Amino acid sequence: MRRLLLCVLLLIASPLHAAERLNVVASFSILGDFVRTIGGDRVNVTTLVGPDSDVHVYTPAPGDAKRIADARLVIVNGLGLEGWLPRLVQSAGSKATIVTASAGIAPHKLGSGADPHAWQSVSNAKIYVTDIANALAAADPDDAELFRAQAKAYLEKLETLDREVREAVAKIPPERRKVISTHNAFGYFAAEYGIQFIAPLGVSTETEPSARDIAAIIGQIKAQKIPAVFLENISDDRLIRRIAAETGARVGGTLISDGLTGEKGLAPTYIDMVRHNIKALTSALDH
Repeated sequence: MRRLLLCVLLLIASPLHAAERLNVVASFSILGDFVRTIGGDRVNVTTLVGPDSDVHVYTPAPGDAKRIADARLVIVNGLGLEGWLPRLVQSAGSKATIVTASAGIAPHKLGSGADPHAWQSVSNAKIYVTDIANALAAADPDDAELFRAQAKAYLEKLETLDREVREAVAKIPPERRKVISTHNAFGYFAAEYGIQFIAPLGVSTETEPSARDIAAIIGQIKAQKIPAVFLENISDDRLIRRIAAETGARVGGTLISDGLTGEKGLAPTYIDMVRHNIKALTSALDH
């Protein structure tokens, strides 16, 4: 009996069992964190755009096509974020199901396109999590109950997180709820929680601000007495530091925008990211 039990345990721990995990590719680190949280040890998650990296300007690596070819699911943000991805999927010859995690979110418009940074609202993050849980359950029906249970537990944590953000913003005087950030990544956060973000770059970090744009922002900071400017973990900080130097606005710290940090960084998970950002914002604005 003991020998039989040992054989069963060895079988469970064997590479064969590990190979039965669902292979999932996530386009960037925030989606990778959602998938890992919901899928647990029943998924193998590969993230194409890694920690502290910029999904807007990513150039696919030579091994990315193979990663996609081996995947059952490819989880993408959509809303125009991953312009480089369709060609990569085509070159991989992949039969993977492409899952748009932002499906069901009403996108904000920025010019002629959509603002892709929908995850910056915790309410929207709950939609991402539900979409991903449904996709995992459809791809692996045997583990569907587990995925839904883990998603439910995570959604409860996001509900608590949303309350934390609202309570923190409520403590900031309304006239001080204005900041400068590097690129226009926080439109959904602004709409949801009532902090105004002004950015010299547009919705993508690929854009370059003109001298006129920078002069206009410097004038706006002075006229509106905007108290703080923020760096971003994925962006060059020279522009924001120059604006701070010319206006006397305080550098309030670094916001995590389009990519999580590494394991030892400030925000290795989505929940860490939101908590870090609201702490940085309140520290700079509430006095």
